This record gives sequence, C-alpha cells and structure tokens, in this order.
Amino acid sequence: MYTKNLSRADKNAIDTAIRKAKKEDKKQMSAQDSIPFQQMFRDGICKVSDNYYTKTIRFQDINYQLNQNEDKTAIFDGWSDFLNYFDSSVNFELSFMNLSAKDDSFSRQLIIPPQGDDFDEIREEYTEMLQDRLARGNNGLIKTKYITFGIEADNIKAAKPRIERIETDILNNFKKLGVAAAPLNGTERLKVMYDMFPLDATDPWRFSWD
Repeated sequence: MYTKNLSRADKNAIDTAIRKAKKEDKKQMSAQDSIPFQQMFRDGICKVSDNYYTKTIRFQDINYQLNQNEDKTAIFDGWSDFLNYFDSSVNFELSFMNLSAKDDSFSRQLIIPPQGDDFDEIREEYTEMLQDRLARGNNGLIKTKYITFGIEADNIKAAKPRIERIETDILNNFKKLGVAAAPLNGTERLKVMYDMFPLDATDPWRFSWD
C-alpha cells in the first residue's frame, strides 16, 4: 500500500519500476535458472553452491519383512550404525522416487542377452516374464531409492578426495547390510532430474557433455 505522503508522480514512478522489474525477471528466468545447482561433473560430483558439493548413490531395498526377528534386530542395528556414520560435517538426505515404467530404459535393463548356446530360449522367456511383471507390477511405477550426501569445501580439488572416501564408506556400509548400491555419475544424476521435473514429458532423454 502507498502512504498518503506520496504524490501522484511518485506513485506512477513506483508502478513503472515494478512493471519493468517484473518484465525483466520473466525475460531473464529460464528452466535452467530454476534448477538449484551450479555445475555437474562427469564423475557425479555436483557443485551446488560456491563451497558445497554433493554426490548421489542409488540403493536397493533392504530385505526386512521376510526375515526372522533376530535378523530384523541385526538389520535395524546395522541401519542405525549406518545413519550414525554421518557426523555434523556431512549432510545427507534420502530420496524415494516413484516414476512411470513407460521409460523403456528400465525395460532394457531387464534384457538377458543371448549367449549362443542351448539356453537362449530360456533367457528370452525369462526376459519376457520380467518385462511383463515390470509392466503390471506396482501400478506401472518404478520405485527407486537414493542417498545424497554433501560437504563444504573451498573448491572441487579439495572436495573430490573427501567425497570419494565418504562414498567408499557408504558403499561398504550398504554391503554389510546386504544391500546392492552404486554411485551415480554425472549423466545418471542429470537423468534422474530429467525424469523428476517434467513428469508429463514425452521426449526421450538426450544428453551429451559436448
């Protein structure tokens, strides 16, 4: 609201400045500007801000429900130890994504390649069964799980060795829990963001570092 002390000329000048600012903001804003990171490196390290770097690891489900009680206790204790690994200098967050299975990249991962022997027919049949279950299971959704950790560092040269040490520790901790896990490289992290942001997009994923 304007104060009573403003003249008509002052009010007009303010209105003009506001309209100009809004117009410039719309002109300068882009889809890339809305993504909150500065640079993605090929090895999967992401420069989020001037002194903050992150890395993401994809992991599978922990087989908890079907275990005996003593095994469940061991898994719970192991998971607690895993979370306690992160001290105040290492930030982390867990992400659980449900994406449409229409992306045929998931289907391609289930293809068992032929080996040129007597078992190729079995491989083909098993591949068809897996892809059929993929299409019908989970209401057509692919459930993926990620852990992203980040540290503060002056530059990428200082951040890289510490991130690699933390990544190794996390992978070893997952291995102790019997959980399959693998780090994402830069292209894979960008692919996750592509799948997450334009949920209704029909264009296939295309990316080149060039």
